[in-house]
Amino acid sequence: MTSATAAGGNGPPAAPKSRKSVTGTRRTVAALFLLPALVLLGALVVYPIGYSVVRSFYDQSGDGFAGIDNYTALFTDEGIRTALKNNVIWVVFAPTVATALGLIFAVLTERVRWGTAFKLVVFMPMAISMLAAGIIFRLVYDQDPDKGVANAVWVGVHDTFSQASAFPKAHPGRDSPLESGGGGAFITKSPVRAGETVSLPLVGVAPGLMPDGAKAAVAPKPEPDKITGTTWQDFTRGKGVGTLNRVDAAELGYAGMKVEAVKDGRVVASATAADDGTFTLPASADGAQLQLPASNFKEPYNGLDWLGPSLVTPSIIGSYIWMWAGFAMVLIAAGLASVPRELLEAARVDGASEWQVFRRVTVPLLAPVLAVVTVTLMINVLKVFDLVFIIAPGSSQDDANVLALELYRKGFSEDQPGIASAISVFLLLLVIPVMWFNVRRLRREVRR
Repeated sequence: MTSATAAGGNGPPAAPKSRKSVTGTRRTVAALFLLPALVLLGALVVYPIGYSVVRSFYDQSGDGFAGIDNYTALFTDEGIRTALKNNVIWVVFAPTVATALGLIFAVLTERVRWGTAFKLVVFMPMAISMLAAGIIFRLVYDQDPDKGVANAVWVGVHDTFSQASAFPKAHPGRDSPLESGGGGAFITKSPVRAGETVSLPLVGVAPGLMPDGAKAAVAPKPEPDKITGTTWQDFTRGKGVGTLNRVDAAELGYAGMKVEAVKDGRVVASATAADDGTFTLPASADGAQLQLPASNFKEPYNGLDWLGPSLVTPSIIGSYIWMWAGFAMVLIAAGLASVPRELLEAARVDGASEWQVFRRVTVPLLAPVLAVVTVTLMINVLKVFDLVFIIAPGSSQDDANVLALELYRKGFSEDQPGIASAISVFLLLLVIPVMWFNVRRLRREVRR
């Protein structure tokens, strides 16, 4: 009962007190504190967006109205179409693979003692700038196996199963009994007979590059009903030393050289030279020409052209995943820590295998976190620029082009600000639905 009622009067009711915000601060004061942030937001975000939208409808000079010509160029210009195609590849594969690896790492590191150390190592690339990561991976993908780690590993694995020749540069010298046999092979100019000896001299291999097992060449000795011969490096150091097409004491045999006897285009016998270069063929080789097949001179495998036109985009995506898989792992691990252990144990008690627990319990419970991580990475890859600009060499940069890089090239290298503004607006339109999805999901989680 109010004091007016208590006194028996019928006076007007008391005026309601002014409402305050939850924190007790008046709205005017709150607005004053927010004003600097709003001014900065308008100057750094709203104004550039508005200016870019307006500028995208003008021509290169900025004076003539171009209508939608700049936006038409987004789908007719070959460079922009390549960039758009590559952006689709980025959006589909980079977030998916990074999130999948993050999920695997987060689940597996829960089961090992050194899981924290592993997470630290995987997350560490996030501390590196995109520029530094680009320089690192430009070296990793170097074509030379002696410099590039990727090709060093690839060549090592390849050579384990397919050994390269020790004589890739070997070839017949002057007045040699050998001539080209086509396809990189060499063949004797005339047939050989049983009981004869054959000399197959070659040049072109530096003495320091001869196989470690190579020994001093030995002149062939005749054997009845057989063909014997020697294949060797016909080179002796020093001026006027050694005799052409004859085995000299300082010359080395071609250890492991394969020799074939060919009749009517068919191999009838073959032999492999010993460490001193000598070889022996059976009587079936009588009347055949001796051939040194192309496999003896196969160039060493030099790995893949990681930064070539066909592999440059997957290679750059690989470097991005190296950087951001740790980010995905940390967020997913935080979500995994909040998963009720009772549900996992109940599934195991009911007879579910670890794979079934992972697929039917863990992943569904982590679905909100996985969605946030994937969407965040999708927004991130739509803006990727640094890695592509640094890693892709000039010869294949057009093949690795993305929208953000094309925006830079149109705006600064080709002086087409109208098209560059249209690309920036187009990128904004691509990001907005993804951001809306993320905000909508976050609000739904808050309501829960």
